[in-house]
Amino acid sequence: MIIGVPKEIKSHEYRVGLTPAGVGELVRAGHRLLVEPGAGEGSGFSNDDYRQAGGELCGRSELFERAELVVKVKEPLPEEYGLLREGQALFTYLHLAPNRPLAEVLLAKKVTGLAYETIEKEGTLPLLAPMSEVAGRMAPLVGAFHLQRVHGGTGLLPGGVPGVRPARALILGAGVVGSGAARVCVGLGMEAVVLNRGVERLQRLDELFSGRVRTVVLNRDALREELRQADLVVGALLVPGGRTPLLIDREMLGTMKRGAVLVDVSIDQGGCAATSRPTTHDDPVYEVDGVIHYTVANMPGAFPRTSTLALTNATLPYVKALAGRGIEGALRADPVLAGALNTWRGAVAHPALAEALGLPFILFA
Repeated sequence: MIIGVPKEIKSHEYRVGLTPAGVGELVRAGHRLLVEPGAGEGSGFSNDDYRQAGGELCGRSELFERAELVVKVKEPLPEEYGLLREGQALFTYLHLAPNRPLAEVLLAKKVTGLAYETIEKEGTLPLLAPMSEVAGRMAPLVGAFHLQRVHGGTGLLPGGVPGVRPARALILGAGVVGSGAARVCVGLGMEAVVLNRGVERLQRLDELFSGRVRTVVLNRDALREELRQADLVVGALLVPGGRTPLLIDREMLGTMKRGAVLVDVSIDQGGCAATSRPTTHDDPVYEVDGVIHYTVANMPGAFPRTSTLALTNATLPYVKALAGRGIEGALRADPVLAGALNTWRGAVAHPALAEALGLPFILFA
């Protein structure tokens, strides 16, 4: 199979779809790997690294024209829509639920859209987890930075000092992002409260942190009360393939402290606050009702070396399967991999996505 690895063009996105080592494994398996010049530079991989691994360097237009399978990190931007073609497969973080324009392009062009974030295995999201780990651990760090008064924050030192209480972090969700955020909050000396609808994950967190993290079942009254006391809020919710539940409405936001910081990690899937909108690393924050919003849609791109290595470790077995068996053959052979299918032959092939977009759902068969 001919596999293409283009350079990411999203603002300050330094990750790349495959490392040179990953390219080498696929080449040894008999596949042709097309790599856009400069694709790996942001992650510390040179063009020579890809050449030595057996990759072929070629321009962007040629890559998209020839590649049967395109392996990326982020969803295509409007500038890339014209490069996509019928019959091509795209394997990346798609996040289509809040991005109807891209979904319509994939449907109109009959692109086989395969999303990392909708692969589920034994109750986990194996291709989302590596980036969720990075984003979860980043969230308290960027939040703590923006708590500085010079950045509009409350001016409260996250860990406090003797005689002065530390900042309080409210984490919405107890999955991979929430657990990672809780770990760093505890390490920074913050008071940490985690809200989650299910009790089982809260029990795991309680055991993991030996009571150093307070756990509360998520409901509207509990959320309202905790928001009033929070200095930092981390949005860590996810519905695979669907839109993030909208938990924080404008009225609730108005009850929060002036200078509090909201880090909405769930922004890729629409965000958990009514006031959340995607930002970039160029201009990451904005203020609404005195609350600082950090809503960068590609947070792990700030640490690309770690992120690219972790991502390739997770995605490479699935890329091998797609290339080795062919797209449809691989999807039919592996129900877990079939969970990645979002668009197929001009139709929506994931039920949560179909519901989010209000479009018919077609069962892959």
